[in-house]
Amino acid sequence: MNIAIIGYGRMGHEIESTAVSRGHIVKLVVDKDNLSDLNEAGSKDIDVVIEFTTPETAFENIQKCLKMKLPVVCGTTGWLNDYEKAAALCNETGGSFIHSSNFSIGVNILFRLNSELARHLSGNADYKPFIEEIHHIKKLDAPSGTAITLANGIAEQHSGYDGWSSGNNISDREVPVRSVREGVVPGTHTIVWESEADIISLKHEAKSRKGLALGAVVAAEFIHTRKGVFTMNDVLGF
Repeated sequence: MNIAIIGYGRMGHEIESTAVSRGHIVKLVVDKDNLSDLNEAGSKDIDVVIEFTTPETAFENIQKCLKMKLPVVCGTTGWLNDYEKAAALCNETGGSFIHSSNFSIGVNILFRLNSELARHLSGNADYKPFIEEIHHIKKLDAPSGTAITLANGIAEQHSGYDGWSSGNNISDREVPVRSVREGVVPGTHTIVWESEADIISLKHEAKSRKGLALGAVVAAEFIHTRKGVFTMNDVLGF
């Protein structure tokens, strides 16, 4: 595939390295200093775009790509108030689009396990959930998109919860989420269910950004010949 990368920070560099190692060509790299290069002429040979930027710019980038009939893989978090608009535009233009709060294959297995555990514990008032996420000090959003996805997964499957909160005043029907920012931690997510008798926990600890990059490239390989709005469940066959 010929790939365009939008956002050339640490993740962009990791995605480039992973894509090349899998036999793809990074044909175009767009960052804040050359945004105008994302145009019809510059993208005519592009098979798929991988977008990892900022909450403020992601939706605009996605719109631009979909209007140019470019399949889009988006890993930016913090912009999801506009997700339904992006999905609608994808369908209107006959395009291809996938977003995930975390493209790591390991994290997506965690999402699945988290939902299954919440389903099995639904109706069991003895166990109470808690989510903690730890990231490097430069991460822009808190809680992380991954933690929010985990909390929503619990709320969708457990009859005792209908939302989440990271504040001080947490209701009985909200899943508590704690965010920690320290050092250069790539990302650690832990889900704990505690009762008076014991503790059940699920944990994913990223060793580097390689897992995120690999998952994003695998998602790009999946969607670039397909039409529609996809999730990582589609990619992984869940």
